[in-house]
Amino acid sequence: MAVSTKAEILKAIRNSSDHISGQELCEQLGVSRTAVWKVIKQLQAEGYDIEAVTNKGYRLLSYPDVLSGSELMSRMNTKWAGQRVYFRKETESTNEDAKYMAEEGKEHGSLVVADAQTAGRGRRGRSWESPPGQDIYMSLLLRPDFSPEKASMLTLLMAVSVAEVINGLYPDMKVNIKWPNDILVGERKICGILTEMNAEPDYIHNVIIGVGINVNRKDFPPEIEEFATSLRLVHGEMIDRAQIIVGIMDYFEYYYGIFAERLDVSDFVHIYDGYLVNRGREVRVLDPKGEYSGVAEGINDKGELIVKLPDGSSTTVASGEVSVRGIYGYV
Repeated sequence: MAVSTKAEILKAIRNSSDHISGQELCEQLGVSRTAVWKVIKQLQAEGYDIEAVTNKGYRLLSYPDVLSGSELMSRMNTKWAGQRVYFRKETESTNEDAKYMAEEGKEHGSLVVADAQTAGRGRRGRSWESPPGQDIYMSLLLRPDFSPEKASMLTLLMAVSVAEVINGLYPDMKVNIKWPNDILVGERKICGILTEMNAEPDYIHNVIIGVGINVNRKDFPPEIEEFATSLRLVHGEMIDRAQIIVGIMDYFEYYYGIFAERLDVSDFVHIYDGYLVNRGREVRVLDPKGEYSGVAEGINDKGELIVKLPDGSSTTVASGEVSVRGIYGYV
């Protein structure tokens, strides 16, 4: 049974306010009664509590905390972002998987999600620990039709999307963004974003945005436990990973549509700055031409960080690492 058919049947049952008959499912989805019955049995075996009543049909009473292609696709409400989910129980890297998919011609908005990664990566080649059954590891394939110099702003759109979802679902958490793409709860990191582009000087072949979120893990290696946390550790209860992923796709698709009209982040500056933990704080910019310090004032329409220097003038930072006093133990 194809994942898409299974997802469609699950979505129809999930979205029905009452029982939905097998005949209705057949007519809606163009599948046989036998196919419907097989999917229902599969779902029940996976832990979905589906009530089957003669002459009434099927109703979803409860569902397990699972991460699968069918579960995610059955909950997606987007037009293109995450409408095709490629789920892996384990993979080396979702970003690498998305690159292969791009070469194979997979469509804009395809989403790779893994339950575990064996070779996850962060910025500058750093490893990203990715144990199974706990967190979110996903990569979104994009095929933009704008020039390469605009692509870096997509990272900020994803950062805002992640922050908005967590803030909306768990308002008890203090969600922050460390420019440009780390998501924090309080002053501890819960999410990293890695954006990679395949382009020519004037043309983008594809952009891959990888997202790793500490969701349900309860401990960290000694070298990072001081500055990392998870949503579960802060919230105190298990978190629905699928709900987070679906929410991020909703926000990202919405923001991407607005961004594509102007090709800048002018519509999002106030939202981003509202989460920006660096704002009003001293930062140290690690520029290859020479390090310098200043006070972060927010971002501009290009997504660059505005830094006020000691002499009162301002400069902008488009790339490189920004160290924030008091965050991650940075001085």
